[in-house]
Amino acid sequence: MKDKRDTGKPGDKGLFIERVFDAPRETVWDAWTNPEIVKKWWGPKFFSSPHIEIDFREGGKYLYCMRSPDGKDYWSTGVFQEIIEFKKLVLTDDFADEKGNPVSASYYGMSADLPMGLLVTFTFDDRMGKTYFTLAYAEWPGGIEIENARQGWNESLDKLAEYLSSMN
Repeated sequence: MKDKRDTGKPGDKGLFIERVFDAPRETVWDAWTNPEIVKKWWGPKFFSSPHIEIDFREGGKYLYCMRSPDGKDYWSTGVFQEIIEFKKLVLTDDFADEKGNPVSASYYGMSADLPMGLLVTFTFDDRMGKTYFTLAYAEWPGGIEIENARQGWNESLDKLAEYLSSMN
């Protein structure tokens, strides 16, 4: 597996992470689209995922909960904008309350400057039995929030890599 990479340059507005997973693209895709599998890896290191709900279709919504080691729940939601099977997912990404209503990041004690309805694109490319994966937010404010997002995503993707390795 390729180590985590954030190839965004200082001053860029977005967040970009790439990985190579040692698993077939269909397996990685399933790990993103099957709620029971997402529960096994979603969230940063030491977080669990007690609730994952996915209405997997364009226009469908998702509602995820990740639980911190001290028991605090963080909910997120969004809408699938584009689905190209085994190749690409485009969706909105928002913090949410437990009912799936989008809320400001300030709801969880983060900066209110973090925009709501951020657009994120995930791509899955088959390269000789491995999956080249990218995560790209077109915009993301700088500062501590982008550093926290980068760390959280990388830790979550580390957990995904561990899950995929356990499948071999």
